[in-house]
Amino acid sequence: MSVPLGDVVLEATDIEKYFGDNHVLHGVSLAVRKHETVMLIGRSGSGKTTFLRCLNFLEEPTRGTVAMGDLKVEADPLQKSGRSRRSDVRQLRQQTGMVFQEFNLFPHMSVLDNCIDAPIHVKSVSKDEAVARAEKYLDKVQMSDKRDEFPARLSGGQKQRVAIARALCMEPEVLLFDEPTSALDPELIGEVITVMEQLAHEGSTMIVVSHEMGFAHEAADRVLYLEGGLVVEEGPPEQVLGDPREEATKQFLKRFLSEGAKAPTETEPSPPSALGPPADAPEVPGTDAPHGGHRGVRY
Repeated sequence: MSVPLGDVVLEATDIEKYFGDNHVLHGVSLAVRKHETVMLIGRSGSGKTTFLRCLNFLEEPTRGTVAMGDLKVEADPLQKSGRSRRSDVRQLRQQTGMVFQEFNLFPHMSVLDNCIDAPIHVKSVSKDEAVARAEKYLDKVQMSDKRDEFPARLSGGQKQRVAIARALCMEPEVLLFDEPTSALDPELIGEVITVMEQLAHEGSTMIVVSHEMGFAHEAADRVLYLEGGLVVEEGPPEQVLGDPREEATKQFLKRFLSEGAKAPTETEPSPPSALGPPADAPEVPGTDAPHGGHRGVRY
């Protein structure tokens, strides 16, 4: 950890989620401090991705609250609260930058235009300032030389680095990563993990759903193991991964180590925007899909 942790910047309390009769999340709570990197691990269907998407209401929780600073948004699954709450959800999303599994870059826009679109149209940033931000963050992810390229001409690793730069251009309080390497070929994973490790060491506040345990050891301040929609164990990575206390955690780690350090991932369709769909967009329940490839030790 390179930067001292600050005050709590995001707090989720008693988040529950049902998809029909399927009770996916059972009152999950999480408080994240400024500059902290929190990693969520667990087997497919444990609720990791659903919980992450509830934090910025890409999935509407059935119950619970999410708070950032003075902004507090309560679950409203029946959408009864009206325009004021939708405004609160949009404000929350503007403070949480999302990096999706499948990049979700606009294919008809150049790299630069992908990065400046949301700051201009969502935050009313001037074009000059938006371009300056884009140049700054593209340089940070080592993609400045591709600013005029279109996504179709980029590798998967390059697309994901652009997606990270796009999220950074909104200058959010918290970055949310949903399996950012799961759609990449194994040889491309390292370039994305290196960028994420750099962001963590520089003090970005990050919540990461991933099976990249090398990243957890290198950059995470805290690891949460989820199973059956509950947080079964949490603590520093050296404890949760190196000396887990709960039998469920031990079995999870043992299982995936014995299977060659591969694991299935939760895959959920995501909108082609760094901020997600409008607050009144319909929910799309997640699905599970396998993936392969790993960098270092991967669970």
